[in-house]
Amino acid sequence: MDAEDAWRAGQLRRAAVAALIGTAIEFYDFFLYGTAAALVFGPVFFPELGAVGALLAAFSVYAVAFLARPLGAVLFGHFGDRLGRKTTLVVSLLLMGVATAAVGVLPGFGAWGWWAPVALVVLRVCQGVGLGGEWGGAALLIAENAPTARRGRYGGFLQLGPTSGFVLANGVFLVLQLALDEGAFREWGWRVPFLASLGLVAVGLFVRLRIEESPVFRESARAEEARGGRARVPVVEVLRGHWRVVLAGCGAITVGYALFYLTTTYALAYATTGLGVSSTLVLSMLLVGAVGKGVMVWVSAGRSDGWGRRRTLGWATGLAIGWSLVLFPLLETVRRPLMFVALAGAMLVLGCMLGPVAAFLPELFPTRVRYTGAALTYNLGGVVGGATTPLVATRLTAAYGTAEPVGWYLAGLGVVALGCLWLLPETGGAELAAVDGGRRRVPALGADPAA
Repeated sequence: MDAEDAWRAGQLRRAAVAALIGTAIEFYDFFLYGTAAALVFGPVFFPELGAVGALLAAFSVYAVAFLARPLGAVLFGHFGDRLGRKTTLVVSLLLMGVATAAVGVLPGFGAWGWWAPVALVVLRVCQGVGLGGEWGGAALLIAENAPTARRGRYGGFLQLGPTSGFVLANGVFLVLQLALDEGAFREWGWRVPFLASLGLVAVGLFVRLRIEESPVFRESARAEEARGGRARVPVVEVLRGHWRVVLAGCGAITVGYALFYLTTTYALAYATTGLGVSSTLVLSMLLVGAVGKGVMVWVSAGRSDGWGRRRTLGWATGLAIGWSLVLFPLLETVRRPLMFVALAGAMLVLGCMLGPVAAFLPELFPTRVRYTGAALTYNLGGVVGGATTPLVATRLTAAYGTAEPVGWYLAGLGVVALGCLWLLPETGGAELAAVDGGRRRVPALGADPAA
């Protein structure tokens, strides 16, 4: 191995570690709100709305961050496509960390009245903006450094970040619930995980400041300057030239978002408040399931290098449709083994779906607008699948007295996702650095790049 190859190998390792750690911290911060919304935010910030109203209000604020994520994708994507990936990743981590820690010191409704939930909304918007810029930049950090034949495998490092963040966030809440009585947990215990974010962010910054800009971006930037400059407003170029890919990509990943947040947020609230199951029991099941999810992320990410991104996602989406129809019937049996099968099975299917995404979305866009395109697609999927699904599920369950219709809703999203995948090209093996007039040659919708 010569000096250049050794440098590239070291850069790739640093990029993979930086993406994994930084994304794990960002999603730890983001998932904290989901768990807290299901367990304590209703009575802390919305005590006058009643049990169902408080839960809906907490989930509504939860949804606000998803609406802010496309804004973060556009904002950070603009500077990421024009100035580089590294700086934007540092700023997004700082924004998320400060907003999360601020939630930890935010007074409740009893002290501030309605100003408390207003402040919560503002901080949740900041979280959404920060995460909206995070994933796309981290995905590019790996994709633009990884060898073509193993881009899916290295993308698996990034996709392990959300799993790690989820395990850490829920693990901290579980430990606090076991260590504290209910009064102490509701009064101050829930704040500890939010305040701990500051220490984690410091670790993430140390790692990210040591990475270098990707060679694909540097090469593209030089070529763009020689041809008259980089994209002035990347989001405009994306919406003009790649809007079909954005919509199809968004639809393809929506069902994964919906399944994840139904399993980890809505199911937690429904099991504890609607079925009378201990929250510590449900959190324990989810944590075990999350470990299996991480394993399947790693397997499916690697397999997508040989099978293809679209094919791997298609099989995983089919599994998600099937599991959607048994998830809540199994959960409503209130029998521990069947509840565990329901939750753990959903997490395993999620792992199969998430693995190829970190390589698939960046491969759909040319380098000059790749940050904006991939981030916008990913986060628009979050709006449809993550923001609205807990609200729809709460309404459906209240209307029908059972959560079974929620499974049919989820299965419907899966059918739409299969249609969107059929429209997208197979991107496995695509060369990210291939440039034609400043643009990568991307196959037409539904086409095979080898054709």
